[in-house]
Amino acid sequence: MSEAVFSRLRHLLGERGIERDATGLPRAVPETSEAVAAVCRLAMEEGWRIRIEGRSTWLPPDAPAQVVLSLKGMDQIPSISPADLVATVEAGVTLENLRRHLDDHGMWLAVDPPGRSDRTIGSIVATGTSGPLRLGMGPVRDHILGGTFVTGDGRIITGGSRVVKNVAGYDITKLQVGGFGGFGIMTQFNIRLRSKARADITLTTGGNRDDLLVAARAILQASLSPAALELLSPAMAAGAQWVLAIRLLGPVEAVQSDIERLAADSGLAWETLPAERSGAFWTLTARAALSGLVTLRLGALPVGLDETLDLVVTELDEGLISAGAGDGTIRWTGNATPDQIHHLRRISAAREIPLTLERAPWNIRQATGHFGAYREGVGQLVERLRLTYDPSQIFSVALEGSQHE
Repeated sequence: MSEAVFSRLRHLLGERGIERDATGLPRAVPETSEAVAAVCRLAMEEGWRIRIEGRSTWLPPDAPAQVVLSLKGMDQIPSISPADLVATVEAGVTLENLRRHLDDHGMWLAVDPPGRSDRTIGSIVATGTSGPLRLGMGPVRDHILGGTFVTGDGRIITGGSRVVKNVAGYDITKLQVGGFGGFGIMTQFNIRLRSKARADITLTTGGNRDDLLVAARAILQASLSPAALELLSPAMAAGAQWVLAIRLLGPVEAVQSDIERLAADSGLAWETLPAERSGAFWTLTARAALSGLVTLRLGALPVGLDETLDLVVTELDEGLISAGAGDGTIRWTGNATPDQIHHLRRISAAREIPLTLERAPWNIRQATGHFGAYREGVGQLVERLRLTYDPSQIFSVALEGSQHE
């Protein structure tokens, strides 16, 4: 069957637009939204399942399908407008490449997702994976002004805005952020930019976890406004103790003032990292999320961070943990079975703490789903949305999972 599929796709996209993946599956590599739509229409007509891929540096490329649809060919940056603080970027552009282009304009995209710097913008948006900068700069969804996506039946839909302002009505583009490709394939984004900060300083301190959390609360209660305030487990920090890291961005005078007040407000001694060590520190923290088979994200309230961390350590292990001391987001990486994830999810749900499976092999994603069982009424809404944007269910995505909790 794969030869017939390969032949049909080659006829549709030409020689440049089709290849084979490592397992021999036909891989479509379209270069336009129209070509993506054509592949989706053909798949719907033929009853093919599609696996959506970027560069396969975050989610493993193992979802069952007859066709792989890779967006790596959509790697253009149509426009960068420093005056409007907006850039238009295709989904296959890597974060690393985008950063280089924005540097030339003195601009930056204020996101620092887990994983490698060669992750695509499409992957970051589809999985909604924010890093420590979510505290001061907002989650991924706050940086997406609008964009274009393709539905499972081949419609091309554009939503949102091209300027930094509120969008009237419901922005259907936001539905795609963190949807793991279950509601469509994002092909192009209008993203919000910021001018590069004059000063970008990282300071760290180590110690007992509970003492560091007390210090973090003191920092937040003071008038300091860190861009990031992240608590790292010993394994995550590659050391013998927990580490609290703070990142300060802004005018030189304001950042220097915050540094001078930091020790007094927190009661701790801080080490200021040189610029080259600062970059390496956050890069290694981001890459550490790839050190295990499974990555989970829990959304706790900051006031309950202690108890939620205790829960994660008890049910899984201390392992690789990164926790936002200011927003309560916890990211855990390691090895976990579907039963362990189900159990932790049930306990977390009782405390109204959502648990998202960010990455794992397909057998775990299929068993647990990215989001697990929905609350009463939510499942029906999600099902209607999926049928609206993927009526034939051609996208191979496990949102809820086959084993309900």
